Amino acid sequence: MILIVDDTPENLISLKKVLERHNFEVDTASSGEEALKKVLKNEYVLIILDVQMPGMDGFEVAEAISGYSKAKETAIIFLSAANTELKFITKGYSSGGLDYITKPVDMGVLLLKVKTFYRIYEQSRKLIEIQKALLDEIEFRKMAERKKDEFISIASHELKTPLTSVKGYVQLLGRSVDKGDIPTVKKHLAKAQVQLEKLNELIADLLDISKIESGKLKFNKKYFVLDALLDGVLEVIHQANPTFNIIRKGNAPQEIYADEMRIEQVIVNFLTNAIKYSPGTNEIEVNVKVGEGQLYLGVRDFGIGIAPELQKNVFEKFYRVEETAIHFQGLGIGLYISAEIINRHGGEVGVKSKPGEGSEFYFTLPLNAVPEAD
Repeated sequence: MILIVDDTPENLISLKKVLERHNFEVDTASSGEEALKKVLKNEYVLIILDVQMPGMDGFEVAEAISGYSKAKETAIIFLSAANTELKFITKGYSSGGLDYITKPVDMGVLLLKVKTFYRIYEQSRKLIEIQKALLDEIEFRKMAERKKDEFISIASHELKTPLTSVKGYVQLLGRSVDKGDIPTVKKHLAKAQVQLEKLNELIADLLDISKIESGKLKFNKKYFVLDALLDGVLEVIHQANPTFNIIRKGNAPQEIYADEMRIEQVIVNFLTNAIKYSPGTNEIEVNVKVGEGQLYLGVRDFGIGIAPELQKNVFEKFYRVEETAIHFQGLGIGLYISAEIINRHGGEVGVKSKPGEGSEFYFTLPLNAVPEAD
C-alpha cells in the first residue's frame, strides 16, 4: 500500500486517482502528524511525502519514520515545489528519502518510479523468503545430522550391552560345565537367553526402520479377533512381569482386517513402555472401546508422564525425552515404528499425559477395512 502525505487536498485527490487507475492501493494523510499515526498502525511499501507542510515538514516526518523499526524498510519519495535547491535535495536524502522529485510532477515519471520501487520491494521480499527457507533447510540438515550421530551412539551402546552380557554368561557357563554344576548352567542359560532376546528385538527394530524408509515394510493382512490377540499378549506380558497388575477394561469381539503380527507388535511396544516408564508403580490399564466405525486401544500407566510441549514429538524417529533417556534404555524408534504400522492401516496414534500422573498411549483402527481387490 502507498501513503500519500500532502496538506493540499487537490494534490492528494489527483495523485490518488492516478495511482488507483494503475491498480495501486492508496492511503492518504493531510499532515505529518496524521502520517506518523498511520505509519504506526499500517504497513506501507512506499510513502510519497510533500516537503512543505505546516507543523511537521516532510524532512521531520521522514526522520521520525526512520526511527520506527516497523517502517525502517519503507521507501520514501519527497515531492517539493518550493525547496528545489541542492541543499534541500541533499537534506531529503539524508533524512531517509530514496528519491526527491520537484513539482510540477511529471506523472509518467512518478509512475515509473513507483513501479520500480514496488518491483524492488517484491524482489526484496522474495529474497528474504528464499533466505529464510534456506536457513530453515540448513538448520533441518544440521538437526538431522545431530539426530543421526546421536542415534548411532545410542544404537552402539544398546547393542553392546546385551552382547557384553551374553559374553559374560557364556564364560560362566564354561566354568559351570567344567564343574558339572547343572543348576547353575541352567540359570546362566536362562539369563543369556533373556539378553539374546533383547538383542533380537533391537535388531528387529533396526530392520523395521530400514524397511520403512525404503518402502519395503510388508503387511500380511487377514481377519482376526482383537480380543483373542489381546488375551495372548497380556498373558505373555504378565508372565514376564508377574509383579505388575494389568487391568483390562472393555472388549473388541468383532473381527478386524489387519496384520495380526504387526498389531501385536504395537500393543507389546505400548505395554513394555508402560512398564518401563512407570518405576515405583505396579499397575497399568488396557482400555478397549468399539464405536463410530473404529476400534480404540489405549495403554495407561501411572508413571512419570510427559510434558505437554514434548508430547507431539514422541512418535518421531529417534526421539527420546531427554530426562527419561538418562535413566531408561532404548533406541527411540519403537513408537515411530508403531505409528508407521498404525498409519499404514488407516488408523491414528496418540498420547494423553500429565507429568507425574502417567500416560495413555493409544491407537485407533477402522472397523470397516476390507481386503483390497487384486
